[in-house]
Amino acid sequence: MSPALTAQSPDDGTDRHRPDGSTADRQGSTSGHSYAQRLQRLDNSRWRRALNVQAPYRWNIRRLDLGRTLDVGCGLGRNLAHLGDNGVGVDHNAESIAVARTRGLTAFTVEEFFESKEAQYPAFDSLLVAHVVEHMELADALHMVSGYLPFLKPGGTVCFITPQERGYRTDATHVRFVDFDKLEELAHKLDLTVQRHFSFPFPRVTGKFFPYNEFVLLAAKR
Repeated sequence: MSPALTAQSPDDGTDRHRPDGSTADRQGSTSGHSYAQRLQRLDNSRWRRALNVQAPYRWNIRRLDLGRTLDVGCGLGRNLAHLGDNGVGVDHNAESIAVARTRGLTAFTVEEFFESKEAQYPAFDSLLVAHVVEHMELADALHMVSGYLPFLKPGGTVCFITPQERGYRTDATHVRFVDFDKLEELAHKLDLTVQRHFSFPFPRVTGKFFPYNEFVLLAAKR
């Protein structure tokens, strides 16, 4: 059975995945129309575009040098766009995937991905799991991520990104606050080697009041 996905990024339109619907959302579902519409409203807000607020996050994704990347829980495709023409996205929200495709991005629903030519073992240098695991319990996160690890090359990178305190409170579909300790626990249970972690774009304390501060953890497949 292929792992299902569900979700998006911090209030900005990134995506999350939920395996087989086993974990209920606190308020609604990340797989439905209302969630996709919420992401589009956030993504299209005038102030975000005027201030180019994605510039530092785009810089961060690119500087990580992830290579060919499978973006698990890609949502509308914001991080896929940051990756340029070097990524494939997968998400359980079909409406979000449709939007990503209108942007010229390579993106699939979960079912489509596993039936596509992109589902080759191992085909990717990295897995990007951005603003996804906070939408599910640990057991579900393990099930979901482990389903995509076979597509990652040996020694490849898994990049986890989750919101800090203030950002966590902005989305009613979040079910579990995932900080560095919980990301390390997840990585260890997946038999990954943790390489480093950092707070972005500002120091860790900023996350208590700035909604777009993120936990970033990089781990390697053994």
